[in-house]
Amino acid sequence: MSQDPTAQEPRPPFPPFTRETAARKVRAAEDGWNSRDPEKVALAYTVDSRWRNRAEFVNGREEIVAFLTRKWRRELDYRLIKELWSFDGDRIAVRFAYECHDDSGNWYRSYGNENWEFDENGLMKRRYACINDLPIKESERRFRWPLGRRPDDHPGLSDLGL
Repeated sequence: MSQDPTAQEPRPPFPPFTRETAARKVRAAEDGWNSRDPEKVALAYTVDSRWRNRAEFVNGREEIVAFLTRKWRRELDYRLIKELWSFDGDRIAVRFAYECHDDSGNWYRSYGNENWEFDENGLMKRRYACINDLPIKESERRFRWPLGRRPDDHPGLSDLGL
């Protein structure tokens, strides 16, 4: 990582979360992941963050960067929408969907749920993700904004019936 891997810059909003601050945290995570910048995304997690992503276990920022680098090399034209499901204290639960294609042009929509736990500085220290992949036709795509941040006026998951 080009940035200091031990940096622990605070990431507001901080727990305990309200509905408003939890929703802001979810949108910030969505925006980060839609950047597809592994080093930038990793800074939202504690240095010793622990993940379970599908059947893979990831520990610490260096492994997060490596994981995300691999992910976005194979999941092309990745676009993600996250939605707040629930929150309490220092924890947030989200549901999400993302669309991407592989290097053969096969499109997928992946659906999942994540459970997050934060430290007092607003950094995520735990992330547990369950994800299912659905092959789709290119014509069935719903996430068609330009790569990067989802526009504010683009429908969310509930609005799209997902």
